[in-house]
Amino acid sequence: MRPIEVTIVVVQAVKILACFLIGAIPFAKVAMLGTGIDITKTGSKNPGFNNVLRVCREYGIRSKNPRAALALVGDIAKAYVALAIFAPGQPSNVQWMMGIAAVAGHCWNPFLGWNGGKGVATTSGMLFYLVHWHLMLCLILYPTLRMIGRRMGWKQEGAISSMTTMFVLSTLVLIIDGIESGIFAYLTLAIVIVRHRSNIREIFSSGA
Repeated sequence: MRPIEVTIVVVQAVKILACFLIGAIPFAKVAMLGTGIDITKTGSKNPGFNNVLRVCREYGIRSKNPRAALALVGDIAKAYVALAIFAPGQPSNVQWMMGIAAVAGHCWNPFLGWNGGKGVATTSGMLFYLVHWHLMLCLILYPTLRMIGRRMGWKQEGAISSMTTMFVLSTLVLIIDGIESGIFAYLTLAIVIVRHRSNIREIFSSGA
């Protein structure tokens, strides 16, 4: 490789690392500041907005909705912001690597002992930046499935809704945006599925 090519690769690698670190900002922990509760050791121990809301309800914290909203918006925004800062002018494949790095930072968080969240909200933030906005309309599938799941008594209705929505969205990216984007979208889906492995075991063990 020529020196200029080496420089470009090094700069891209540094930017990808920066996206990873931005993705690792633990907004669920931030949302629980002032409560004395460690969200990674309470409830499902998942540092995500659902656990923030659940734990706040359990402990009777009145500010549960703003705290959950902070966790949700923060987890979505950090991937989008990371890409808005570092992705402009980069090739499409590098932009996807940056987005996946942000998701990985959320899921395997160095600030939380390499533990982290499920990656759904952060993946959504990544896709808001990388794909056509109208594809994101299918996110309405998530609350729809959750409502159906509650009525039908699904075990792990949240996990089923999350993974199904991400699968549908990844498939639409493949169909509409092409093979390269589709492959990266499915790689991100794989991360989400891996992070839901305990939920998947619960689904199958319960026969739901």
